[in-house]
Amino acid sequence: MEARAIKRFIPSSPRKMRLVVDLIRNQTVEDGINILKYSKKHAAKVVEMAILSAYSNLVNKLDTGRLDKHEVLIKEAYVDGGPVMKRMLPAPQGRAFRIRKRSAHLTLVVENIEEKA
Repeated sequence: MEARAIKRFIPSSPRKMRLVVDLIRNQTVEDGINILKYSKKHAAKVVEMAILSAYSNLVNKLDTGRLDKHEVLIKEAYVDGGPVMKRMLPAPQGRAFRIRKRSAHLTLVVENIEEKA
């Protein structure tokens, strides 16, 4: 059985988020949280909360409600681009430079390892 967690409108660029998400793909939930806990990246906290949410969704979905974190695999993890806020910055000689403040959407899918075997 699998469960999903979606975190939308994260105020970080998708390119920076993908660096963190690539670290935890195809890991167990326990290993993924340990990796993110010692990461310096700002996006690591957001991804960690999303993993815990997906794990919680899976536990609530099961009939027994008992599942350890080392029995759950992060099956899919990907980041899509969200809306971009466009801002202007004054530049020399009356010009204006455009600043693009990007956002991201994070999707995580976790799966029970026991079911696959």
